[in-house]
Amino acid sequence: MLSVTLVTGIGELTTNDPQVGDGSALGVLRDAAVVVQDGRIAWLGPAARNPAADTAIDLDGAAVVPGFVDSHTHLVFAGDRSVEFTARMAGEPYDGGGIAATVAATRAAGEDELRGLLSRRIAQARAQGTTTCEVKSGYGLDVATEVRMLRLATEVTPETTFLGAHVVPAAASRHDYIELVTGGMLAACRPYARWGDVFCEPGSPHAFDADEARTVLGACAAAGLGLRVHGNQLGPGPGVQVAVELDAASVDHCTYLTDADVDALAGGATVATLLPGVEFSTRSPYPDAARLLAAGVTVALASDCNPGTCCSSSMPFGIALAVREMGMTPAQALWSATAGGALALRRDDIGVLRPGARADLCVLDAPTYAHLAYRPGMAIARALELPDRGLTAGRADRLRTWR
Repeated sequence: MLSVTLVTGIGELTTNDPQVGDGSALGVLRDAAVVVQDGRIAWLGPAARNPAADTAIDLDGAAVVPGFVDSHTHLVFAGDRSVEFTARMAGEPYDGGGIAATVAATRAAGEDELRGLLSRRIAQARAQGTTTCEVKSGYGLDVATEVRMLRLATEVTPETTFLGAHVVPAAASRHDYIELVTGGMLAACRPYARWGDVFCEPGSPHAFDADEARTVLGACAAAGLGLRVHGNQLGPGPGVQVAVELDAASVDHCTYLTDADVDALAGGATVATLLPGVEFSTRSPYPDAARLLAAGVTVALASDCNPGTCCSSSMPFGIALAVREMGMTPAQALWSATAGGALALRRDDIGVLRPGARADLCVLDAPTYAHLAYRPGMAIARALELPDRGLTAGRADRLRTWR
């Protein structure tokens, strides 16, 4: 018989289900309880009416929100680029070229080293409330390392993304490298990837233009992968239009948008994923989230945790930045970091708390979700470890269960 766990003493429960509680987009219910069975929500509602359970966890009035859905990360890497960060803070611009340093370090690292680094990063993300994480390759740029990165990523998440088209290696011919990415590299990586991605930034000598991006994404789609795009980060460009044209699940960064880009996003199914930690770490302009939301665009927030432009996996930090710098309300930012991220991954079982969904609960040491933006830098969020779903950092067998 499956164990049933009651989570009670929830002062404020954010469900992201408008049919629950106060009827808002966040579906806030007060004095609530949740019943979990086999890792799924079996029931939720007023604590005064909770059904019986085998075990109980009392949260003593804490607020609970859906676990954060971080739909854009680069967590498999070796090396350190703090010197590059220091140089940017002194005024040097970012153009994407520093990726080569991480490629060299990642190629040189052993598999056990990379696995250990990845497991620690996953544990750090979970300690701040992240319960679903997308993980990209892209720091190999050769077949063997790209495969290794993705194989390791499958140990911690089903949301794995082939990013062989991160940049063109310095010594490579653009034509030959694109042929490799769309041929032998894609074929080798396909068993370990759910998504295909490309860095579409014509203004960068290291990235890919619109036609090159279409070639890469077309090959990924033909191989059965869903599509994602890095676009419009360094300046206006075709990334958003390519993403919408090809029905990509998400186009990420969206820092520089024309009116036509906003209209395209509003008229399509592609999610605009904003990564405010990057703007913080590169001293770049922040995306105008309020403009996107006013146009009816679906917006997600993600960390883009990576060694070069945002070495942080903290989703609460991203929420605080989105409220302070991007024109979002605390409610909008929380929704985008949970339900928005789920839509960016085309998932309906995460980012929301309702019967049948995954029991991914984020507990806040606070009375209300507004404290995520109100108390920036404070460690108030954590993923709730249920009796049958714990995560032990460094244990690959347990890491395989983490979503």
